[in-house]
Order: sequence, then C-alpha cells, then structure tokens
Amino acid sequence: MSGHNKWSKIHRQKGIADQKRGREFSRLAQMITLAVKTGKSGDANANPQLRMLMDKVREVNMPKDNVQRAIDKGLGKGEYGNLEEVTYEAYGPGGVAFMVKTTTSNRNRSLAEVKGVFERWGGSIGSPGSAAYAFSLNNGEYQPVMKILVAEAVGGQIEALVEALEFQEDVAQVAHNADFGS
Repeated sequence: MSGHNKWSKIHRQKGIADQKRGREFSRLAQMITLAVKTGKSGDANANPQLRMLMDKVREVNMPKDNVQRAIDKGLGKGEYGNLEEVTYEAYGPGGVAFMVKTTTSNRNRSLAEVKGVFERWGGSIGSPGSAAYAFSLNNGEYQPVMKILVAEAVGGQIEALVEALEFQEDVAQVAHNADFGS
C-alpha cells in the first residue's frame, strides 16, 4: 500500500506549490531589480514602476527580506556589486535569430546559462553582430526587422527554447525573428 500515506500526498502537493511560488518570487525579484535600476530609486514613492511591483508583491505574500534583497541588488549595494546589461546574439532551430538581453552581476555565469539552454535546444551563441541585423532597438526592447517563416515542428521547439530562456534568473528579454505562419 505504498503511496497511500496522507503525509506523502500533502508533501508532494506542497512541493509543487512551493516550486511555483519560488518561480513567481524569482520573477518578481528580477522585475524589482530592473525597476530600481532603471528608476534609480529604491523608494516606491519616487519610482512608479517599483510601486506597481510592490502591489504585486503584497498579492503573492513575498517576504520582505526577498524584496529588500532585490532592491539592494538594483542599487548595487552589498554583495551584489554592479549589475550590467549584457546582450547575447544566437541562432536557434531553423536558423531563427535570437537577441537575449540579460541583467547580471556575473557575465560568465550568465553566458554559461544562456549557452547551455541554446545547446540543449539545438542552437548556438553567435559572435557580436551576427544576429543584430535582424532586429531594431525600440525603447530598450528588441523588435524583429525581418521574419523567417518556420515549420510547425520548429515553431514548437522555438517556443520551448524561449520558455527555457525566460526561466533563467538573469534573462530580462528574449526576442526572435520566427514567423509561425498563423
């Protein structure tokens, strides 16, 4: 009768819920860090974007320590050092060009994470300028200039690749030039 223990069932459900909650906390912490960095203020009254995020933080009951750590990281205080934006150019399945913008305190760690995701999904990191021709920069966001029509099977791989990249803590934006033909 293994697996019929009430505690085992509760333990599994709690583990799944904790994973989802942790992902949400990480995503919010990253957004807070970026808001503080772009707004140049850790005060919610002086930074409207941070104020909006603080409302979301209260909704999901994120601990105050996590919020303060994210604010300190955005201000470059303590052990976090200076954050910098690094953009990686890459190619994915079907020859689709990618621009991956990251905000990190450690370029090498960020590169290893992004490169590992691309390698798992059949892509590769390119040299600077190799994929930039396919994008324009509008208000700090990369927009595709030219699109590539991809097959449905490749479209699924690209969507999975984008999801895997967005799951990485340092990744701030993922842009690609794939056209799914829908």
